[in-house]
Amino acid sequence: MKRIYVVGTADTKGEELAYLAACIETAGGSVARVDVGTREPATEVDINAETVAACHPEGVGAVLACDDRGEAVEAMGIAFSSFLVEREDIAGIIGIGGGGGTSIITAGMRQLRLGLPKIMVSTLASGDVAPYVDVSDIVMMPSVTDMAGLNRLSRVILHNAAQAITAMTSRPAELTASKPALGLTMFGVTTPAVTAMVERLRADYDCLVFHATGTGGRTMEKLADSGLVSGVLDITTTEVCDLLFGGVLPATPDRLGAIARSGLPYVGSVGALDMVNFWAPETIPERYAGRLFYRHNPNITLMRTTSAECAQIGRWLGEKLNLCHGPVRFLIPEKGVSALDVEGGAFFDPQADVALFAALEATVKPTAARRIVRLPLHINEPQFAEAAVAAYRDIAKP
Repeated sequence: MKRIYVVGTADTKGEELAYLAACIETAGGSVARVDVGTREPATEVDINAETVAACHPEGVGAVLACDDRGEAVEAMGIAFSSFLVEREDIAGIIGIGGGGGTSIITAGMRQLRLGLPKIMVSTLASGDVAPYVDVSDIVMMPSVTDMAGLNRLSRVILHNAAQAITAMTSRPAELTASKPALGLTMFGVTTPAVTAMVERLRADYDCLVFHATGTGGRTMEKLADSGLVSGVLDITTTEVCDLLFGGVLPATPDRLGAIARSGLPYVGSVGALDMVNFWAPETIPERYAGRLFYRHNPNITLMRTTSAECAQIGRWLGEKLNLCHGPVRFLIPEKGVSALDVEGGAFFDPQADVALFAALEATVKPTAARRIVRLPLHINEPQFAEAAVAAYRDIAKP
């Protein structure tokens, strides 16, 4: 029988943990109370801290015998992550915590599949929660007051959280559909291309479009690693620019790693590799003074990549593509890589594009499965979308 995991540090949040579990049971949920504390618990639990700590790669002692609190919290987070991925009875998970508890519990939550209900009631939930949520679907709920014993407000907050997780798990939704799912990457400057591809594919595929803002690409690749997409049209690889040159919407060094690991059918391109993203002009690093910029809006400033930078991008992508042994088609639109990279456009620079394309072709090692395809088109021309869709249908054949 699947249960709602109710997780907290039972040594410091025992009263709140017991109350939250009781509220869930009253609402009709079946619970498993899990302790991720490092001292004697102040309430009864179903799964004790020793059981969780034993899942650490170095054993219980690496967690519970650690004298430094920061190191103990980090170690418990590692143990809890390993603990959760082995469990098959989780209907949903809800955690409560301050700084340490939030770090431990969300580390584990991030390992769980997308779609599984996850709520974190935290004293940190009204601030920058990106380090805790990352590319997962954790719902962060502010505790409002600190967790130092129950009070009239905390009882209401925890009661509401209990109702929420119970409702979320009462009729679980499945990440399944009658059509296979595809992941596509898009930016504002490649929207015409990707929109046209979706129109041509939607009859046969469930198209999941991700905004190429760093988190978008990582989310798409998490789905690929999780087996939740059947293929990828990675038309907008712009996050690589920010990774290499200090932009604010970067990929991680593992970009394209999920494609290599999964062997999924992959159609890629050079969408928006003509730009690095920064916030308002005053935030741009001094080393870029004098460069070509375009004010996308009051909060985002784009910097045109140079020929040397484009060559570096091409080599980086080419090395990543060489690690992909599934079917790969990488399309080069010779007449421009974004809406700004067009004759008369703010970022039109044929020499930089040539450097990018040449570096890709010089680096990629073609095989029967891995090919680079040049097209005498702009990336946003309808014919480019048609070519990308045709390439995907060709490599996705059973």
